[in-house]
Amino acid sequence: MMSIEGRCRCGACRYKIATETLPRVYACHCHICQRWTGSAFSLQALVAESQLAVTGPIVVYALTTEDRTSVQRFCGTCHTRIYNTNTRRPGIAVVRAGTLDRSEDLQCVAHIFTAYRQRWVSIPTDVPSWPEAAPAADFVQAVMA
Repeated sequence: MMSIEGRCRCGACRYKIATETLPRVYACHCHICQRWTGSAFSLQALVAESQLAVTGPIVVYALTTEDRTSVQRFCGTCHTRIYNTNTRRPGIAVVRAGTLDRSEDLQCVAHIFTAYRQRWVSIPTDVPSWPEAAPAADFVQAVMA
């Protein structure tokens, strides 16, 4: 089987996703993602954790809130955030889409937390979007279809 590859900024961490096609990605415009990225939104891909193989010096940071624990994985050298898992979505890895080697070929298929978007960001009218979190079934249909 072919794979899709990605890496951190410095190249110390590399990963492969066991799939032949680029994943569908979504943009999260919440304030937490804006702070994590230092940008207007975070572009992410949901992949089965079992399909993801990472090599290199990974540093782990776990953040527990009232209803979940998010475990972030960073490059131990340059601190690029590679992916995270979340106790609310067991078995799913949330890969930072900008770390994919072919990120320019990605298609953003959904936008969430658009109530917090930077006002200069225009969201295409033909792409599903939600002002807050998307209903689970609608989100899965948009992102995993």
